[in-house]
Amino acid sequence: MAYHTSDIIPFETAHTLAGLFRERVRRSPNAIAYRYFEESSKSWKDTSWAEMAAWVARWQHALLHEGLQPGERVAMLLRNCREWVMFEQAALGLGLVVVPLYPNDRADNIAYIVQNAGVRLLVIEGAEHWRTLSEVPQEIKDQLQGLQRIVSLQPIVDTHEPRLKTAMEWLPEAGGELIARDAAPDALATIVYTSGTTGRPKGVMLSHNNILSNVVGCVEGFPAYPDDLFLSFLPLCHTFERTVGYYSPMMCGATVAYARGIPVLAEDLLTLRPTAIVSVPRIFERVYGKIKAQMDAKSPLAQKLFNLAVEVGWSRFQYLQGRGPNRPSHLLWPVLNKLVASKVMAKLGGRVRLAVCGGAPLSMPIAKVFLGFGLPLTLGYGLTETSPVISGNRLDNNDPIGVGTPLQGIQVRIGENDELLTKSASVMLGYWGNPEATAKIIDAEGWLHTGDKARIENNHIYITGRLKDIIVMANGEKVPPADMELAIALDPLFEQVMVIGEGRPYLAALAVLNAEQWSAVASTLGLDAKLLQDKRACDAVLERLSAQLRSFHAYAQVRRIALSLEPWTVENGLLTPTLKVRRNLVMTRYSGLVEKLYEGH
Repeated sequence: MAYHTSDIIPFETAHTLAGLFRERVRRSPNAIAYRYFEESSKSWKDTSWAEMAAWVARWQHALLHEGLQPGERVAMLLRNCREWVMFEQAALGLGLVVVPLYPNDRADNIAYIVQNAGVRLLVIEGAEHWRTLSEVPQEIKDQLQGLQRIVSLQPIVDTHEPRLKTAMEWLPEAGGELIARDAAPDALATIVYTSGTTGRPKGVMLSHNNILSNVVGCVEGFPAYPDDLFLSFLPLCHTFERTVGYYSPMMCGATVAYARGIPVLAEDLLTLRPTAIVSVPRIFERVYGKIKAQMDAKSPLAQKLFNLAVEVGWSRFQYLQGRGPNRPSHLLWPVLNKLVASKVMAKLGGRVRLAVCGGAPLSMPIAKVFLGFGLPLTLGYGLTETSPVISGNRLDNNDPIGVGTPLQGIQVRIGENDELLTKSASVMLGYWGNPEATAKIIDAEGWLHTGDKARIENNHIYITGRLKDIIVMANGEKVPPADMELAIALDPLFEQVMVIGEGRPYLAALAVLNAEQWSAVASTLGLDAKLLQDKRACDAVLERLSAQLRSFHAYAQVRRIALSLEPWTVENGLLTPTLKVRRNLVMTRYSGLVEKLYEGH
């Protein structure tokens, strides 16, 4: 594909996030801004920047009628959609502070954030979200009393809530011109609540300058073009998607398409054929798991061909990166690409030129498959508190073992206990209403303490573990559970897994099995798939798990396991909205099973 000349909006022109939007509208009024699936016609539709501006103006005038003043907080509880952008840009253009909420979060978390941030107006999607907020105990309802208005995108019937209006009755028929009542560049733009694995979420305060400076760094290292099509499927309330998959395309004039949802993501990839995707490792893990399961069912010859393609592809990737020799086996690549690699890439649409992955580590076996098969996959690293990107692997200097080099304008260094520290214009203003927590993470010299252990070699950052997630066993051995869990999850039998052993004589594991895979395994072994605590079942699964840990130290081996088919989800409280395991809550929920794993020891 031939790309147009870059059309990047300079930082000095934008000044604020709302200024960025207005400048994009001015430069590219007729270009396609967003693509979305219209349910009524069952077809994909386009919206131009000029059309977006008209919608944003309508939202602005509706907000003005609520009498909200600059600095007041408004929130949205929406899946990724055009209305997410419309509402946010309308609010930012009026100097309001936006509080994004996770669309699948629990009612108690939502209510806590609404009260803690002093949210005055909330936009929800429809009846499902209304039930989430209304069918709750009184103490949760009390936390929502500060809301003066609730706006639903979809009609909601049989409610007597006077604060609730549908968007169509709340929005004026026309909005006129965009209003520019911007805050200063260093003023608060948004409060993003981190989904901590322990305790209540903390509100990360990010200014326009924080986010825009990070967008500039992202675009400098990973430029996009007006002909690019981004596929948006990570929640926009996550700062990673918001910065890399929303503001960055806007700065570059690219189009963003909103996927219909993770269950039909494979179909959307084939239909839309994006050139850029922003993802988390879990998506690639799922694709890899399906490929591996399919290969296990194929002939030995097909398996050998696949493994050869991975081996040659990875060797070729290393050579192209300047880290390996040009081997004779690389001459096989055109054939292997045609027979194997191109078919895998076709499942991603066949024209991805940039795949940005972050939020968690990606295991090397998975990275080798996709990088070896030609996917331009770059791993990045960051925190909500840093707006969020700290570093990323440039495509021409791509070492997937690490998380790349710092973005333009970002300083990093190693502190005590090998902790990674960072300082930049992207570092947050602080935690909302929590100066004590702010002082713990940002020191007197302005260095933010990430909580991650790392090393820096040739300006590349390599994350080596979490300071707080290390398991210290009874014998004093220290084990990083995340590395082990990544290795175990490569086996498609394991849907979720958590290695435990703090203060214990040996390691054990809690595992959620893939129901379909387990049914097949149990049938092969002549076991009843429902009897998960049967010793034969546990022994069989433990053997599979141990095979994934062969490369680990002898003391980092799992000796006992407890099985379940009930997934850990956001709804049952065992995952954060960003899909991180709440380890303490899992331990509490399965405390009885945990104690049985250590009986007699």
